[in-house]
Amino acid sequence: MTARAKDQAHDPARSRPVKRTPLEAAEAARRRMDDPAYRVEVDRRRGRGASANPSGRYEPAQREAFDDGWEMDEELPTLPTEVIVEKARTIVTKNDSPDILFEKSINPYRGCEHGCSYCFARPTHAYQGLSSGLDFETKIFAKPNAAELLEKELQSPKYQPTPIALGSNTDPYQPVERRFRITRSILEVLNRMNHPVAIVTKSALVTRDIDILGPMAERQLAKVAISVTTLDPKLARRMEPRAATPAKRLETISRLTEAGIPVSVLVAPIIPAINDHEIEAILKACAEAGAQEAGYVLLRLPHDLKDLMRDWLVDHYPNKLNHVFTLLQEARGGKDYDANWSTRQSGVGPYAWMLGRRFETTAERLGLNKRNLRLRTDLFKVPPKETGQLSLF
Repeated sequence: MTARAKDQAHDPARSRPVKRTPLEAAEAARRRMDDPAYRVEVDRRRGRGASANPSGRYEPAQREAFDDGWEMDEELPTLPTEVIVEKARTIVTKNDSPDILFEKSINPYRGCEHGCSYCFARPTHAYQGLSSGLDFETKIFAKPNAAELLEKELQSPKYQPTPIALGSNTDPYQPVERRFRITRSILEVLNRMNHPVAIVTKSALVTRDIDILGPMAERQLAKVAISVTTLDPKLARRMEPRAATPAKRLETISRLTEAGIPVSVLVAPIIPAINDHEIEAILKACAEAGAQEAGYVLLRLPHDLKDLMRDWLVDHYPNKLNHVFTLLQEARGGKDYDANWSTRQSGVGPYAWMLGRRFETTAERLGLNKRNLRLRTDLFKVPPKETGQLSLF
C-alpha cells in the first residue's frame, strides 16, 4: 500500500448531507471499516481506543492508500506515544458557557493517552493539524511552564479568585503526568496561594497528590470528581484502554475520602445501549466507596467524533450500531449531536427523560447530592515577592 493525497473538497463521503438516518450512517461506517486504507491494523493500535486516524477537518487534503502493484506485506511498527513540549503563553482558560459550573480552567496537556473512544475533546486536535483519531491519543502536547504562567497570572493586581477546574478537557493525571509532574506543580502554586481547585479525572494517579489535596481540603480549597463509566472491566478496556480499571477508580474514591477530600462521581458519558443499564449500580458502588455528590452526562459527539464513535461500534459492537444512534438521535432532536447549552449535557425526549429520572431517584435514595460543597475564595493570598532584602518587620 502507498499513500497519496486527495482533495477533501471533492471527496463524496465528506460532501454528503450532515443529517443521515442511523441506518445510512451505520452502513457508511461499515464501508469505512472494511477499507484497509482507512482502518489501522489491530496489531499496530493495540491498547488504543480509536480504530483509525482520519485526516483533520481543517486539512486541505485527505490521505488515502492505494495498491501500487508491488504486493509487499509491510510490517509497520506499533504506535508509540510521542510527547511534544509546548511553550504556552497563557494557561488559564476562561469559560462563559452557562451549563458549566466553573469560570476558569487549566489543561496541562493537549491530547490524552487514556484513549477513551467517546472523548468529546478529540476534535480539538484538529487545531494542531492532527487527527482526532489515533493522533489524539499518541501525540500529546505538554505544557511544562504551566505553573510559572499560573503564578504570574495569580499575582496580577486585577486577578479575582474563583475555583479553577483541572481536567475539564483532557485528563490532568494521564500517564505522562508521572514523568512531567505538571499537574502537581500547578497544585503546589494553588496550595501556596490558598486558591480553590476542582479536579476531574479517571486516574488513580490523583492519590499521589493527597499530601497537597488533603490539607487544601481541610481549608475547603479542593475537591475531586472521579469519572466512572462502567463497572465491567471488559467494557472499560474497550472504551478506555489506558485509563484506570473500574475497581481501581472505586479504590481511589475510598482513598481520597479517607484523606478528607470531598469526592463526587461522574457517570459520564452515558452511551445508549452500551452502559446506560449500569447507572444504578455505578452510583451504589461509588456511594459505598465514599462519594458524596454525583452527576451524569449523555454522550456528546461534536464534529468528527460522530464517525469515530461509529467506527468504534463497528469494531466492538456491530450489532448495536444502529440501535445506539437511533436512541441518541431521539435524545438529540433527530441529530447525532445538538450543542444547545440548555440540553447538550442531558438531551431531550422520552429516552433522555427516563435517564434523568433514574439518575435522580437513585442518587436521592443513596443520599448523594444532599449538600453542595462550595470551595472558599476568601482565603486567597499572594505571598510577597522575594526581593533578596530583609524585611524591617
